[in-house]
Amino acid sequence: MRRIILFLVTFVAFSLTSSAQLLYRISGNGLKNPSFLMGTYHLAPSSFTDSIPGFKTSFDATAQVCGEILEENMMQPEVAAKLQEAMMLPEGMTIQKMLTQQEMDALNVFTKELMGVDFTNPMVGGQLGKMTPNALSTQFTLMMYLKHMKDFNVQDAIDYYVQVLGKESGKKVLGLESVDDQVVALFKSQTLERQKELLMCMVNNKDYMLQLSDDLTKAYFRQDLNALEEITDRKMNDQCDNTDEENAVLITDRNANWLKKMPAIMSEAPTFFAVGAAHLTGEKGLLQLLKGAGYEVAPVK
Repeated sequence: MRRIILFLVTFVAFSLTSSAQLLYRISGNGLKNPSFLMGTYHLAPSSFTDSIPGFKTSFDATAQVCGEILEENMMQPEVAAKLQEAMMLPEGMTIQKMLTQQEMDALNVFTKELMGVDFTNPMVGGQLGKMTPNALSTQFTLMMYLKHMKDFNVQDAIDYYVQVLGKESGKKVLGLESVDDQVVALFKSQTLERQKELLMCMVNNKDYMLQLSDDLTKAYFRQDLNALEEITDRKMNDQCDNTDEENAVLITDRNANWLKKMPAIMSEAPTFFAVGAAHLTGEKGLLQLLKGAGYEVAPVK
C-alpha cells in the first residue's frame, strides 16, 4: 500500500501553512514565456483547484496542458484491455494458490472487513483470485479511500479535470509518458513473490497504512510539500519498506525521464504541467532537477 500511496500523492478544508505550495512558475534558461508545474493528488476533487493560489491565472497564461499521461487514452477499449491483462495472473495461477493457508486466512479477514465478503465467496474468489497481488493492492487502496471519503467521485479527480479543462479551453493536451510506462511502474516492475510480500504487508499492517494514507491526504490538502516528503520517507524498517530500486522505478527514474522531455515541451509553448505531488519533492524531485537544469523555479502566490 505504501507503493500505491506514493503513486497517489501525488473533502475537508484544512488550514494552509506558511509553507503551503503546490504551484510553481518555471522561467529563464531561454524560455520566452513561463510555464507552470502543479503537484496533484490522484484522489483529490477538481474543486480543490479553487484553493490553490494562482491556479486560474497561471492556467490561463499557458497554451497547452501536460500530465503524466493522456487521461482520455484511458477510456480507449484497447487501453482498458491492456490494463486488464497487466492486472491478471498467468493462466492457471490464482492468489489462493500463491498464498499459504495462514496468509489466505488473514487476507479473508481483511477482505471481509473491507468488502463484507471474502474469497470464499465464489464470485469474489473467481474474479479477485485471478488478479496479481499488486492489482489487488491497488483495488484495496481505492476501496479503503472511498470507504472513508464517501462523497468523492473518481471521475472528478483533479488530474483528469485539469486535462478536460485544457481541452475545453482549446489548449493542446499531452502526456509525459505512455500507458505502457505506467503499466510497468505499477504492475510489472516487481516479481510476483515481491508483490505477494507487499500485499501481505497491507493486510497485516492495515491500521498503520491507513494512518499513513490519512497523514498524506491531510498534508496534500494543506499544500505542504515538506510534510509530504517527510511522510513518504517514513520507514517500518522491514520488508514492507520500498527498496531504493522500487522508489527509482516509481518516482526518481520517471522524474529524470520527464526532465528530458520538459524543455522541448516548454520551448514549443508555455505549458501547465500537472503531475503527482510526490514527484516535486526532494533532491531528485522535479523542482530541484529543473533548477539544476538552469531554470528559475518560484512559487506562485
